Amino acid sequence: MTKKTTENDFRCGYVALVGRPNMGKSTLMNHLLGQKLSITSRKPQTTRQHLLGIKTTDTEQIIYVDTPGIHENARRAINRYMNRTAYSALDSVHVIIFLIEAMQWTSEDEMVLKRIKDSGIPTILAINKVDKLEDKNLLLPFIQDISNKLDFIQIIPISATKGINLSELEAQVREQLDVSEPFYPADQITDRSQRYLAAELVREKLMRMLGRELPYDLTVEIEQFKEEKGRLHIHALIWVERANQKAIVIGNKGSRLKNVGIQARLDMEKLFHKKVFLEVWVKVKEGWSDDERALQSLGYRDEI
Repeated sequence: MTKKTTENDFRCGYVALVGRPNMGKSTLMNHLLGQKLSITSRKPQTTRQHLLGIKTTDTEQIIYVDTPGIHENARRAINRYMNRTAYSALDSVHVIIFLIEAMQWTSEDEMVLKRIKDSGIPTILAINKVDKLEDKNLLLPFIQDISNKLDFIQIIPISATKGINLSELEAQVREQLDVSEPFYPADQITDRSQRYLAAELVREKLMRMLGRELPYDLTVEIEQFKEEKGRLHIHALIWVERANQKAIVIGNKGSRLKNVGIQARLDMEKLFHKKVFLEVWVKVKEGWSDDERALQSLGYRDEI
């Protein structure tokens, strides 16, 4: 139902971006915010924890909640944690944007849909990656079929990477927000610390450089984050699960680790608007991804 407002009413609310892995949730949030906040890669399950992206204008404050992809066969503790994190977001938002891929509907999509139905929260269906469709005529029958699954507020074909129909998507979100004072200061863009964002940028470079399996066996911890004379000094520790993985991350004569450090530092300087001195090490912590206590010590705590 559209909220009744007057011209001068300010609107505010939380909007969860949910879907199975690799649906473009983080890319979508970055485009809606107009800046890079969530890390992205071509690999599924890049996002592991929720991240708020706060967009404030003269008329509204939209708080996007980027969530991990909801997936079946959550065998390890880290995978179960990611599912819990995504599900918990559904309990505390005003609107859901449910992302699916054009011309695809999987058992994982069905699993996400069931959770959305149980939540009872108004939902917009965003059909992503329409720019990759060779025959656009196939889209309408697909939309008609999907529309029978739930009474969606709106079904909008989009491309998160190309920016297609994102203004229409945001307009639909705006209509669902309550009249409210802003929840956050106008200049705040996220709920996460700079320390957290620095760790994520290092992990993003690793996700992009390494093969398909290894990125899921590593995490990044920031051991030191301090500012001296207008320059940030950051020490990042990469944890892997096995000794042979450490050698892979370091690369020939340290080349890969050096490249990760250079690329992460450049992104940090853009995000933090300061010069950065970054040092990166690699250590082994066996079985960290399937150990609940280890996960908590590395910052993977159940919270939303």
